[in-house]
Amino acid sequence: MTKRATTKTSGDTSLDEIIRLVPGYDPAATAGDCRFEPEAALRAIGFFEDCLVHIKGKWAGQPFLLEPWQKAILANLFGWKRPDGTRRYREAFIFVPRKNGKSLLAAGICCYMLFCDDEWGAEIYSAAAERDQAALVFEVAKQMVRAEPVLAEVARIYTKSITIEQRGSSYKAISADASTKHGYNTHCAVIDELHAQRNRELVDVLATSTGARAQPLIVHITTSDFERISICNEKHGYASKVRDGIIEDPAFLPVIYEATRDDDWTDPATWRKANPNLGVSISEDYLAQECKRAQESPAFENTFKRLHLNIRTEQDVRWLSMERWDRCGGDVRPDWLVGERCWGGLDLGATADLTSLCLLFPDEKAEGYKALWWFWAPRDNAERRERRDRVPYLAWEKQGFLELTDGEETDYRVIRRRVGEIVERYRIVDLAVDRLFQGAELCQNLADDGIEVVPFGQGFMSMAAPAAEFERLVNRGELRHGDNPVMRWMASNATVRMDPAGNIKPDKQRSREKIDGVVAAVMALGRAIVREEEVKSVYQTRGVRWLG
Repeated sequence: MTKRATTKTSGDTSLDEIIRLVPGYDPAATAGDCRFEPEAALRAIGFFEDCLVHIKGKWAGQPFLLEPWQKAILANLFGWKRPDGTRRYREAFIFVPRKNGKSLLAAGICCYMLFCDDEWGAEIYSAAAERDQAALVFEVAKQMVRAEPVLAEVARIYTKSITIEQRGSSYKAISADASTKHGYNTHCAVIDELHAQRNRELVDVLATSTGARAQPLIVHITTSDFERISICNEKHGYASKVRDGIIEDPAFLPVIYEATRDDDWTDPATWRKANPNLGVSISEDYLAQECKRAQESPAFENTFKRLHLNIRTEQDVRWLSMERWDRCGGDVRPDWLVGERCWGGLDLGATADLTSLCLLFPDEKAEGYKALWWFWAPRDNAERRERRDRVPYLAWEKQGFLELTDGEETDYRVIRRRVGEIVERYRIVDLAVDRLFQGAELCQNLADDGIEVVPFGQGFMSMAAPAAEFERLVNRGELRHGDNPVMRWMASNATVRMDPAGNIKPDKQRSREKIDGVVAAVMALGRAIVREEEVKSVYQTRGVRWLG
C-alpha cells in the first residue's frame, strides 16, 4: 500500500539520522542482537505519507507529511527487528504537550497496525479514560480510511468499529470501564491522554491481554499529569530511566518532550524544546499569547506549564539533577579509606525491604565528602522485584553493590555482622539511625557491640539542614560517590517535601521508588554537620594550644 522503497526520507535525511532524533535516547545503545531494517521503517513512513490525509483545519484532505520527530517515532517502532523477525519495541511512551498532533499520530498508528501488520485476527484499540476522548482518535482514523480508496475498499466501516473481515481483524475505541475489558486478545493498544486515567486498571488489562500475540504493541500518548501517584507518572518515571540508561529495557521506546523546572518558561527557546510541532500544528504566536496570559494570571501559570511545556506543577518533582549527579562520580575505593574518620547513616527498611548504610568521609584534599554505601535486601523479594519492575537487583548482587539475605525477610543478623566488619575497617565517629527504630533489636545490638548509635529524627527539624547541604554538595560536584549504580537509581527516584518556610526533606511516600541510600546519606551528613560544628565551637571558645 506504499510507494516508498529508498533509504532516504523526504528532505534527504538518512534513516540513521532520523532514528536518533528521539530526545536524549540512542536506540542503538541497547539494541543488543536486534537489527534496524530500513525497508520496514520506510514502509511505515510511506503508509502515513501515501495513504493517510489530514482531516481537519487548513490541511484537510492533504497528505499526512510527517515531521522529523514523527518519522523518528515510526522508524524506531517499526524498523527495529529481533533476530526472529518480530518487532523489537513492544511498548512506547510518547510524551508531548497539547496541540502537537497527538490524536493524528495515534490514529495513524492504529490504522497501520490494522492494515499493514499482517496479523490475522488482530484486535486494535484506541483507549482513553472517557468514552468521548477514546472516540476522538477513532473518529480521526475512520475519516482517514474513508478518504483513501485503497483502504476503504478492503475495510468495513461501522459506527464503533473498523474491520477487515478477510483477516478477522478489527479496530475499536474503548474507555476505562475496565470491568468489561477482560477476555481481550490485544494486538495493539494506543492509550490516549494517559494522565486522565483514574487508576491503572485499564492499562493493566490491555497489557496483560497481549500475551498470545507474537509482536504486540502498547503505545501511551499523553500530556503531563499533575505531580501525584498515578499510572501516567509511573510510566513517565520508567521512560525517563530507560532514556537515561538507569534501566535497560530494549523493548521500551521513551519519547519525552518536556521543559524542566530550571528552564525559563517564558523563553521561546523553552517552548521549542518542549513542542516538536512548533510552527506546524501549534504557532509561536499562540504560545506567546498563552504565556502572556499565564504571566498576568497566576492561576493560569500552572496550566500553561503543564499543558504546553509538560512541566509538573506540584513541588515534589525529581529532586536531584542526574547530570549533576553523574559529574560527582570519581574514583572512590573502599581500600583507600580504611582507618579514615567518617560518619554513618543507617536506614532500616521493613523486614521485606531494602536496608542501606552510608559512610561519609571528609575530603581532606578538596571541599566536600567521599561516600561509601552498602545495601541489603531479602533474596526472594529481590527476585520478584526484578521480574515485576525490571530493577536489576540480581545484577547488582553479582557486581558486589547489593547483598541479598536468604528468604523473604531481611536477616538482621547478617546486617549486624557486616556492620561490625565495616566498623573494624573505618573510624566511624557515630552512626545515625531513624529514632523510630531506636528501640529495635538491631539498633540495640549495634550499641551493645560498642558502636555509637545516635537517634535521628525524620522531620524537618532534623532533616532540613543536611538535605539542603546534600543538594548543595551534588550541585557543586563536592560529593564523590564512586558511580555506585544502586545509588544512582535511588538518586533518580528521590523527591522532596517542602514546608511553608521552604525547608526540604526527602520524601519516601512521594518518591516513585526506593531512596533508602539517599536518606542514609542525609542522616550521616546531619551528624557530620553537628560534630564539625561542635569542633569549631570548641576551637572558638577554648582556642588552640599546641603541645611540643
